[in-house]
Amino acid sequence: MRKLQNKNTLVLILLLIAGVVLGGFIGDLFGRVPSFSWLGYGKSFGITSPFVLDIGVIVLQFAFTVKITIAGLIGFFIAAVIYKFL
Repeated sequence: MRKLQNKNTLVLILLLIAGVVLGGFIGDLFGRVPSFSWLGYGKSFGITSPFVLDIGVIVLQFAFTVKITIAGLIGFFIAAVIYKFL
């Protein structure tokens, strides 16, 4: 029974991530249309200027940014509803 519960959790996480990604894509796509520009409205946060580690031979850069849009949130909630009915 435990394995089934973990599988359902993994499916939920993947479905929610897919909903946010598809919602963000739709927000970018329809954000250019004047009547749907509100779908692309959102906020970005994170580490925008990269952290650089230069040790001579190897240079590592790390940056992390998250952009949350209205369309991404709508996609998140639609994915949650779809999961509920699966």
